[in-house]
Amino acid sequence: MLRSRRLLSFLLLVLACAGMMPSIHAADASTLHVGSKRFTESFILGEIMTQTAARTGPVEHKQGLGNTAIVLGALRSGAIDVYPEYLGTIDQEILKNAQPTSLQAMQDALRPLGLGVAVPLGFSNGYALAVRGDAGLRRLSDVAAHPDLAIGLTHEFLGRVDGWPGLARRYGLQQQPRGLDHGIAYEALAQRQVDAIDIYSTDAKIRQYNLRVLDDDKHYFPRYDAVLLYRLDLPRRLPQAWQALQGLEGSIKEDDMIAMNAAAEMDKQSFAAIARGWLACRAATGGTAAGRTAGRVAAGGADGGAVHAAAAHCAGARSTGQPATDAVASAAGTAPATTAPAAHDGLLAKTFGNGFAGLARQHLLLVVLAVLLGCVAGIPLGIVAALVPRLRQAVLAVAGVLQTVPSLALLAILIPLLGRIGTIPALVALCAYALLPIVRNTCTGLLEVPVGLRTAALALGLSRWQALVYVELPLAAPTILAGVKTAAVMSVGTATIAAFIGAGGFGERITTGLALNDNDMLLAGAIPAALLALLTQSAFELCERLMVRRRLS
Repeated sequence: MLRSRRLLSFLLLVLACAGMMPSIHAADASTLHVGSKRFTESFILGEIMTQTAARTGPVEHKQGLGNTAIVLGALRSGAIDVYPEYLGTIDQEILKNAQPTSLQAMQDALRPLGLGVAVPLGFSNGYALAVRGDAGLRRLSDVAAHPDLAIGLTHEFLGRVDGWPGLARRYGLQQQPRGLDHGIAYEALAQRQVDAIDIYSTDAKIRQYNLRVLDDDKHYFPRYDAVLLYRLDLPRRLPQAWQALQGLEGSIKEDDMIAMNAAAEMDKQSFAAIARGWLACRAATGGTAAGRTAGRVAAGGADGGAVHAAAAHCAGARSTGQPATDAVASAAGTAPATTAPAAHDGLLAKTFGNGFAGLARQHLLLVVLAVLLGCVAGIPLGIVAALVPRLRQAVLAVAGVLQTVPSLALLAILIPLLGRIGTIPALVALCAYALLPIVRNTCTGLLEVPVGLRTAALALGLSRWQALVYVELPLAAPTILAGVKTAAVMSVGTATIAAFIGAGGFGERITTGLALNDNDMLLAGAIPAALLALLTQSAFELCERLMVRRRLS
């Protein structure tokens, strides 16, 4: 009776946690799901697309979805409908073409995948290599003459078809580059930890750090015109949203994009506010014939007099160096539209403000469900490993191999397998990582039970199953609990990676901090995760003490 009651309580706990989870289904047909990658420009473009389509119906921005493989998997699975991409990436990284092809050829190759490419946004953001201004290098060919040059490259560029492997072959480069996150590459270059980095041509920090972009004298890099990569069913399913997105064609100039990147990376303004300011300025100036519709939609029916009064300020913003978004606000007599007061708050305000409760809830539920699922799978596997010696090494080996799979690689594999992004693949990955300590400690705890006690239980007439449940498992409980504690503490840290596939949690702050090289934002995500890990460990230690006290009494 007691055992049945405990089992019922456990199932109710799982159901309660599942009921508290946010919606974790595949993309809703009535909602436009916009994706973006994990770098500043993609965040901003995703927000522009989201706000542009928002007046036509419900829109969700799944931001910071890791690298090309993850966001492409989300698009093909239907978890997102559209995201900003670049022609060079589509041509060589996605379609694996050895040589640049035409837009029509790309569309033909994407069609069997259920994807399309359209809406050139108006600027190109190509790859390049940059060095400090005093480096004495001017061309990529010059790099070959300096084999001792320390090169730091983003991990994606290191593995891309149109990245380092092909570049090294074209120019005969012998250097062995080291991997760096794009958010910290500029500081590493300025501090002379590396001598050259890969950059995007619209990066605002090129000017800030007075870098020299090396001339691609052998014409290796293709054009990287910004476009929209979308699912072919999108125009039919959400025609109004698609029409609004088409209004963005040719509307973003290179100077606009550089200025918006600078607003995020240097002025620490929020992505949403930057997009809102740019769209307001565009509505004020009218834009192209196609763009005026999108501008009016994004402006949401703003006061026409105020908008027209701001037009002159927006038109002159580039020549005076004033951000266009500030010009709109100054004409209206208000604070700049891109001002994000929260972005300038201290570390304490960033940590415990800015949606702290919602992120904590998401993070905690990811950990709780992952550990519960890990126990459901891991404890029976540990019992099998202990009771069936010939299977012991195989079970432990499988659990150990799952522990060694890189988290981003596992997430990238799970997205196409499960057909979605978000909570479900994150839970599967976290459960896989939680298995090893639970399986190993369950097996170890049962093997440590004295043989004499097991023999005595059988001699008293207990069946093998009863001896396991009423004698061996209770005696092994402290060891099993220690394994669950290890899994729980590990899951708190590992759950931060879930933000890369849109599952939320404190990892959202960490991904944003990496994109902006914002140390306070990084700490605002890392500190709560560390505190949660400490609280988790303390809770399990309290349970262990209560278990010992109960046993002694």
